[in-house]
Formats: sequence, structure tokens, C-alpha cells
Amino acid sequence: MKKIISLVMTVLLALSVSAQTYPPKDTPELEFALQLRVTLGEVYSPGMTQHGKRTVIPITGGTFEGPMLKGTIINGGADYQLANAEGNRTELEAIYSIRTDDGVYIHVRNRGIIYGGTDPEGKPTFYFKAAPQFEAPTDSKYAWLNNALFICAPAWDGPQGGITLNVWKVK
Repeated sequence: MKKIISLVMTVLLALSVSAQTYPPKDTPELEFALQLRVTLGEVYSPGMTQHGKRTVIPITGGTFEGPMLKGTIINGGADYQLANAEGNRTELEAIYSIRTDDGVYIHVRNRGIIYGGTDPEGKPTFYFKAAPQFEAPTDSKYAWLNNALFICAPAWDGPQGGITLNVWKVK
């Protein structure tokens, strides 16, 4: 009896594996959420630490705009970067706040990776992506920011002394 059950389970498993489609049909989609045009202050570094080379980039202001929100970036945040010993991979964590045009403050924590390496053919590659998390008041029209995942990528046409980040909501 155990052999029959085992055989049935094996057949069912094989059928379920063969019925899967690749890529999966439920691949997430992206919806443009906003663009941040961030101004930056003078970069400084305490140098090499036990975790790697630490660099701090002050966030001094800027603006943001998207289909459902618009406003300014508050002075006082920073992008805290940590480069590995080889210098080809950097982890970043930018922490700052934004203020919408109607006076609502939203906290932002943006974590990401910058990587410069080579592909399997030896060609240079550059990767820079991050995942911002928003903390908006739950009783505001911006509460939707609390309940979604986001990704962002830089655009190199930022304000002088700054960077532009395009942000998409994962649907």
C-alpha cells in the first residue's frame, strides 16, 4: 500500500511540475509612482571601517512629482554608503523626509546596491537599483505608499550637484 501511495504522489508531483509555465504568468508589473530630483551636499568619509569604506552624502533638498503626489525634499537627510574592500560593490541607505504640496510629511528609507563589475564575456557592467520604503500618515491620502513595494533607478540628468531617481510601484 505504501508503494502505491508513493507512486501516486510521484506521478502527481511530476504532473504539477510539467504543468508550470516559465516565466510564471503572474509576473509583477510596474507602475510609475514618482520622480525625485534630489540636491546633494558635500560628500565626506570617515574612511575604511571594519565593514568597508563608509561614505556619507548629505541630502540638502529637491523636489518630487508623480501622478498622485508632488512636493519638496526636506534638507537634513543623507545617503549612507558602504563600499566593500574591492570597491566594486556599494550598499546604500538613504534616509530623508519629503513634504507634499498640501503639507503632509512622509519619511523615506531607500536601500540599494551599486555594482560595477564584468559580465560573463568580460564586458564592464554597472548596476544601480534601490527599494524605497515610505512611511506616510495612515489617515492621509498618501497612506497607499505604506502598503506597496517600490523600486527605483537613477537617471543621470539630475539637478546640478544632485541625482534624479525614478520610482515605480510594484503591482
